[in-house]
Amino acid sequence: MRFQDTLKLSTRMFKTNPSRTWMTILGMGVGTGAVVLLVGLGFGLQGILLEQIILGETLLSLNVSNPSLRTVTLDTKQIGDIANFEHVKDASPMTAFSALVTYEGLTGNISLNAAGPSYFRYAGVTISDGKGFEDDNEAQEADRVLLTQGALKLFNVEAEEMIGRAIQFRVIVSRGGESEEVQEVPLPKTYKIMGITKEPSAVGAYILLSEASSYFSIKEFERLQVRVESSDYLDEIQQKIIEKGFRVTALSKTVDQANKIFQGVQTVLAVFGGIALIVSAIGMFNTMTVTLLERTAEIGIMRTIGASPNNIKVLFLMESIIVGFLGGVIGILFGVIIGKGLNILMNTLASRYGGIAISLFSFPILFLLFIAGFSAIVGFLTGIFPARRAASLNPLDAIRYK
Repeated sequence: MRFQDTLKLSTRMFKTNPSRTWMTILGMGVGTGAVVLLVGLGFGLQGILLEQIILGETLLSLNVSNPSLRTVTLDTKQIGDIANFEHVKDASPMTAFSALVTYEGLTGNISLNAAGPSYFRYAGVTISDGKGFEDDNEAQEADRVLLTQGALKLFNVEAEEMIGRAIQFRVIVSRGGESEEVQEVPLPKTYKIMGITKEPSAVGAYILLSEASSYFSIKEFERLQVRVESSDYLDEIQQKIIEKGFRVTALSKTVDQANKIFQGVQTVLAVFGGIALIVSAIGMFNTMTVTLLERTAEIGIMRTIGASPNNIKVLFLMESIIVGFLGGVIGILFGVIIGKGLNILMNTLASRYGGIAISLFSFPILFLLFIAGFSAIVGFLTGIFPARRAASLNPLDAIRYK
């Protein structure tokens, strides 16, 4: 039997029993759509967690901080020692001060951080609006400042409005000696906002470390980003720094752990969606069995005029594959439309109430292609038993069947 004849006979169901055929396809679509929507939720959650991470130098950096007991501190000597480790390419420190920030007569508490331009690349701090500090432009950017998204909430303004605006700082420092008293030291310069960082929960600002050093004697640092030459040396350098008494975290390991966790989450969500798909497959199996009974006499006629058992088997398998594939396509459309619709709804609400736009549902193309192929496979598996049964019918008995 020619392929075009087999294909024509396999799609005849859309003319003879269109209602039942489309109901079966929609049933498969509902099951497949549940899988697409739930796994898409897993991909979306994974993307939300990892979207702030910049691949490359960020994943080749170690985040070093002081231990809780302060047995050692990140001072200039310790940073120099770490920077001189073999296979360490760079070490970029960051220090922080408690400060008051003033903008158009309004004053609020803020964490004033000081770091070099390379710190932001290594730490994965990204810019949402404006621009960040550049390596070869420190002299021109001495009077520039970056604000976090969380800092914007102090003044209830949008990021676009703050770019280019001027703010002032009063830094809170200790008086020194044994006294625990502090004093406010106003910075004699007005700083112009050049960018906003993607840090929604942190209420902070960044100036250049060289700028802060011109006003204060910085003896200790809060953090240190250590850039390693290659991922092959991450564990070795991390162990050396830990032996010095500091706390060390590697973003690359955090990413690996997060990916493993979300793989488990996606598997669990896929199982729940798979239950709906199994129910849909059972309905499809029932439809194919009923179709076999209705076409028994037709099968007998086809056998008597020369169709082989293999032709009959291929005919039924192709019919079930078409139904499964179309069900998968409709399920993909259901899942993507519902997921994208929920994304738009949540982002509309977020923008209205001052939140941050996110994509809770994400649908990678390769995943959708896999679902389409998997649906066709489910259709094939569902049609195996009816196809074998149809191929094994005795032609004379099939003709007499009523």
